[in-house]
Amino acid sequence: MQKITVLLADDHTIVRQGLRALLEAEQDIRVVGEAETGRQAIQMISRLRPDVAIMDIAMPLLNGLEATRQIRRQSPSTKVLILSMHSDDEYAHQAIQAGAAGYLIKQTAANDLLNAIREIYKGNAFFSPPISKLLIDHYRGTVKRGPAEKRTDLLSPRELEVLQLVTEGRSNKQIAAELSISIKTVEKHRQRIMHKLNIHDVAGLTRYAIARGIIESK
Repeated sequence: MQKITVLLADDHTIVRQGLRALLEAEQDIRVVGEAETGRQAIQMISRLRPDVAIMDIAMPLLNGLEATRQIRRQSPSTKVLILSMHSDDEYAHQAIQAGAAGYLIKQTAANDLLNAIREIYKGNAFFSPPISKLLIDHYRGTVKRGPAEKRTDLLSPRELEVLQLVTEGRSNKQIAAELSISIKTVEKHRQRIMHKLNIHDVAGLTRYAIARGIIESK
């Protein structure tokens, strides 16, 4: 039997251990790796090419949404299943836009995870029932109101990476080393981020990052 290969990406060791135990009890699923950060997940997926990546939204260095975008570019055959504490449709929309094939709420993930993996492996989408209802309600509301103006993200993918690292408390020098760019380039990115968002202090940027699900509230 050809097994579905899965990579787990979550910064909480106990969560990964629980997911691994659940998945390895199944005859048709094999866990091929574990990642603690979004950046590590991208590196491992480029090498291992798993069928499915189970991705937490809030991870250090690179959040799950941006990691999903990069994974879909680098390994299009890998389907991404987002796990999240957030049960509102805005996060689900962001996950879909990033290229995720499914979205599960962590509180109910154990009930749906195996079905979700098998469904997205077959090329289908899978969402936790509460998320499905929110998406349907949102779609119905959009149809009644007429097509909404297309929302475009203010920040580029690179600016989102810099924003996350800034709000995680890293210095310009540390950010430059992490992203393999110059300190001067980091400074330019920071200036553009603040200008685009009209936010001119790190505390304000942090609140924005938490609201967008880029980092978790501590």
